[in-house]
Amino acid sequence: MPLIGYARVSTEDQTPLPQSQALKSAGCAEIHEEQASGGNRARPVLARVLERIGKGDTLLVVRIDRLARSLSHLLEVIERLEAKGAFFRSIQDPIDTGSPQGKFTLQVLGAAAEFERALIRERTKAGLASARTKGRVGGNPGLRAKDPAALRKVRLARQDGYMERLNETAQDWVPHVRRLRPGLAWEDVLRIINGPLPEARRWTQSRLLRAVKAYVRDGFLPTEALARAGRRETDDRLPAIIAGIKGADPDITLQAICERLESMRERTPRGRTRWQPSSVKMLLERAESLGMI
Repeated sequence: MPLIGYARVSTEDQTPLPQSQALKSAGCAEIHEEQASGGNRARPVLARVLERIGKGDTLLVVRIDRLARSLSHLLEVIERLEAKGAFFRSIQDPIDTGSPQGKFTLQVLGAAAEFERALIRERTKAGLASARTKGRVGGNPGLRAKDPAALRKVRLARQDGYMERLNETAQDWVPHVRRLRPGLAWEDVLRIINGPLPEARRWTQSRLLRAVKAYVRDGFLPTEALARAGRRETDDRLPAIIAGIKGADPDITLQAICERLESMRERTPRGRTRWQPSSVKMLLERAESLGMI
């Protein structure tokens, strides 16, 4: 079972060498190092590792805090790994999703996270009820009075919060949109984006369009991304989709492309549900001849 190591330090003054040595001693076939804050979920190196990790691989870290600083982020990463048939293990912590004991520990952590969320909800409700009994009404006085300045401030705050949430998932969809639009229709772009994502993180077309419009508005994506997709010949659609998958990960194998197409429920040129590497290779060659790659 291939071991893929991930080492992270927060500042340039720190060195990932001790982590890398521990990962190498544990038998890692490859080790990825990153300098980034643990609170930042949009880490490019980690995103690339999660995108390229394959079925049967194990992501290995020295300690859990090198991967995630919050329980919700840890569970999110493990969910992405499980969706791809991969595993997670920490050298210094009792978590190994490839073993029954590790899975049990993960279930306990998930239950603890849900319990914590329930406590927060109950405390919030109790606090609001107590405030109401004392005659205090919650909310912003300016909003209750429909003050234009207060309304504008809240609208901007909501917009900033929305953009912050988008930035956390940008690595999942921005590269695909930048590369594939307007060459592919939104339906096909959406399926390529959702292919490697777990069910909980998949996009709907309306949600994706809203995100793209926000990024275009702020200059993070070109306006052409929202242009109408050109009419494409039926024979060119599959090569374009496969070219899009290949463009996102140049090192992806033919078999991995087959699995991605099957997860997208894309049928073969002959209408079958199971893909073969030979069919993918043929379509890749066609995509190259059409200048798509």
